[in-house]
Amino acid sequence: MDIAKRCEQNPLLAPKNLKAGIDGMEITCLLNPGVFRYQDKIWLLLRIAERPIQKEGIISFPIYNKEGKIEVVSFSKDSPDLNASDPRVISYKGKDYLTTMSYLRLVSSTDGIHFKDEPEFPPIFGKGELETFGIEDCRVATTEDGFYLTFTEVSPVAVGVGLIHTKDWKNYVRYGMIFPPHNKDCALFEQKIGGRYFAFHRPSSPELGGNYIWLAESPDRLHWGNHKCVAVTREGMWDCARIGAGAAPIKTDRGWLEIYHGADFNHRYCLGALLLDLEDPSKVIARSEDPIMEPIAPYEQTGFFGNVVFTNGHYVDGDRITMYYGASDEVICKAEFSIKEILNTLK
Repeated sequence: MDIAKRCEQNPLLAPKNLKAGIDGMEITCLLNPGVFRYQDKIWLLLRIAERPIQKEGIISFPIYNKEGKIEVVSFSKDSPDLNASDPRVISYKGKDYLTTMSYLRLVSSTDGIHFKDEPEFPPIFGKGELETFGIEDCRVATTEDGFYLTFTEVSPVAVGVGLIHTKDWKNYVRYGMIFPPHNKDCALFEQKIGGRYFAFHRPSSPELGGNYIWLAESPDRLHWGNHKCVAVTREGMWDCARIGAGAAPIKTDRGWLEIYHGADFNHRYCLGALLLDLEDPSKVIARSEDPIMEPIAPYEQTGFFGNVVFTNGHYVDGDRITMYYGASDEVICKAEFSIKEILNTLK
């Protein structure tokens, strides 16, 4: 049961609306922005995926080399050593590469619909050997002491969760990897519970377990422990293959409300909701039986990787959630939800 109220102007942003941020590259996709309010504006921290302009018969992509400089790697599409069946990840001689390089870029809006670049606020690029394939899918937690950014660090050796803190979006403190591989989809709670910080994260296991939502707690946002699994995939349902947290959970009088993504084995991504106990968020009170949002609009069904709605950013005003989301791994869209309406769907 899709209860999202989509913006009539969707999609709000497409690759053609922005200029590439890396010399010699083109923007392939705009994905899954973090969302926050600052200086009386609405801001998106976009994930921008770029690659070289492709030539006939050749697949080319950027990586950071050992010196921290961007270089382009190219392979012939006819090579028997190449597996390019997935547009996002290719394999050459048994080694995996991303087909694009992602970084984070700020755009702002006064009306929540028309967004523009902010030259005063520089992009955030990957840095160091654990981010040589870039950084992805940033969640922004707005707190009393500034903004905390959790994002996916991608490199040939691992995928893990990084942390950055800023107060002015110009000066950044980078704390490195706070959740070790293989991990992603980390969303910080925006306030303490019982004097502790909490976060969702998603460790993955190729053998025992699966792609599930876990909860952790911390005294300082850097050191995490007391890990608990709070939600698993469900056989035969819309979230049977993998699940992961969206943005920071929303505090309601009935519990913490978390909008999460789920995918099936056809890689169709939908959104659902979890309701968690206010005092002990490891206790799940209710969970969506059916998605609250599905890829049903044309721009959600076709694109770089179709049949995808994916969010890790929203802001809240009273009962209204204003959510920004990536559609088909290519364009940025907007939808609104009623908190009360979501809660009424939960069982």
